[in-house]
Amino acid sequence: MHVITPTAGLTKAAAYHELNEQFTALLAGERDGLANSANLTALLFQALPQINWVGFYFLRGDDLVLGPFQGKVACVRIAIGRGVCGTSAQRRETVIVPDVHAFPGHIACDSASRSEIVVPLLHEGRLLGIFDLDSPEPARFDSDDAAGLTLLVNQLLQKSDWNWLPHRTVC
Repeated sequence: MHVITPTAGLTKAAAYHELNEQFTALLAGERDGLANSANLTALLFQALPQINWVGFYFLRGDDLVLGPFQGKVACVRIAIGRGVCGTSAQRRETVIVPDVHAFPGHIACDSASRSEIVVPLLHEGRLLGIFDLDSPEPARFDSDDAAGLTLLVNQLLQKSDWNWLPHRTVC
């Protein structure tokens, strides 16, 4: 059994260092990308303060399709370029939104969400999907979160098998 250590009270740098170590332990001996994605969502949902949704959307055709997540039920499909998630996928870059109500085309799956960060899943030049975190706190996410989440996502991408996803090079 893996015990998750909460990160409340730590600096963001220390919190993400701790989360990276915990995630390394969760990845030990497991290569399944879907299982590892599920464990990453559970880890962050339990360990990070002020988070109300954490999850993955994987690229399927022209849409991002809901994957493992923690939080309230969510939209199942998001078109590339639509909302914060679709924008991150289209741009292939991390998007930080301090106030989701001010983001044009924001998709509100949980009315309590006030801020959001989305990290694209880029593996060997291929867009696999996105990783999304929401918070009920305005301006919850910053460049420290982007760096820490990118580190976790990169570890997931490097240590997992993604052959179960359909291959698509252009979106």
